Amino acid sequence: MNILIVEDEKNLAAEMAEYLIKENYLCEIALTGQDASEKIAVNLYDFILLDLGLPDYDGLDLLTEAQNLDEKPGIIIITARGALEDKVKGLDLGADDYLAKPFSLVELHARIQAVARRKFNVSNPEIHAGEFKINIQSRRIFHNDHDIELTKKEFDLLLYLILNKNKTLTRIQLYEHIWGNLLDDQYDSNFIDVHIKNLRKKLSAHAPVDWLVTVRGIGYKTEL
Repeated sequence: MNILIVEDEKNLAAEMAEYLIKENYLCEIALTGQDASEKIAVNLYDFILLDLGLPDYDGLDLLTEAQNLDEKPGIIIITARGALEDKVKGLDLGADDYLAKPFSLVELHARIQAVARRKFNVSNPEIHAGEFKINIQSRRIFHNDHDIELTKKEFDLLLYLILNKNKTLTRIQLYEHIWGNLLDDQYDSNFIDVHIKNLRKKLSAHAPVDWLVTVRGIGYKTEL
């Protein structure tokens, strides 16, 4: 998942990013509210970790901007503010959770996972796609008891499509989820097509994958 960390404390932002990258997330940092606002306007994020106490911007205004996007990210407010009023206002504006400083990175990760489960309506760490079983926590996929070997990018791509089942995802959406923010001179839709081809080849060696559907001229979806 692609995460934007909005935090003006540079060391804390770097520490959060380093930890989450090790947990297989893509992370980008915005140290100011203005930078965050510009990033939110042009990039797709699955999550925003949002500090309310920014020096140049009201974090609640950023929260409102994020809520006005077509593709709404999960939002966890992270702030030193302890007033109940701030917590309630943030949640009323659409934040998914609230974590007060200081906090442990393990707890932060747990909160992200909990919000993701609610966002994608997943109550069990094991989900199914056709004849395949996917364990979200261990990042493994099985057919019967056979462990199928996928690359990190292949697994991330497959999981994102499954979590967004029955929803058509464009190649650009998939690209930004897997590789991070889109730069025009980097983008090559063939990256996605090649990974889908490899996924189909690996999975179809075990069972049909007719649920992994190409939407001509747009992207892909999973019909589950």
